[in-house]
Amino acid sequence: MPEANALRTRPAALGAAGWRTLDPQSCWSLRVDLPAAAGPFAAAGLPLSVEACRAQRQGEWSALWLGPDEQLLVGPEPAHAQLAARAAAALDGIAHSLVDVSHRQCAIELNGPSATTLLAMACPLDPDLGVMPVGFCTRTVYAKAEVVLWRQAPQQFQLQAWRSFLPYVTGLLALGSRELSGS
Repeated sequence: MPEANALRTRPAALGAAGWRTLDPQSCWSLRVDLPAAAGPFAAAGLPLSVEACRAQRQGEWSALWLGPDEQLLVGPEPAHAQLAARAAAALDGIAHSLVDVSHRQCAIELNGPSATTLLAMACPLDPDLGVMPVGFCTRTVYAKAEVVLWRQAPQQFQLQAWRSFLPYVTGLLALGSRELSGS
């Protein structure tokens, strides 16, 4: 199985498998009183999700609600320093914790007709659109690995997995893809 750093720096083509690793992303763990930060974040042009288990997008950044005071901020790696500066300015005077977790996590995209089946093979959550609508996000497990799951479209999901779990998760996805293709 390829080494985790190689998977992090070279995204795979989606192809028939229904999944691929994504380019590195800028990821920040934010702990803050959401009502106190909502106005300053909006003024700074940054997303903040105040609805449980839902993601919000604003421009190139997304905020995933992971708890009553916890967000995962996700965006493109080239804009990493820009988000840090904008978030720090918006949070000035508000008690918070903003931690760069970009090097801890890798993103995997599941997309296409087999995406829901691939997810259901190792995730205990019901991927039905009525249960898990577009924009849904939560912490869960993929087999035995903790992941952040985000439904981006009816047949598109993003899994954020810790780098140390990436070979395990991608190995399971590869096995599931082979089972679905009958090879």
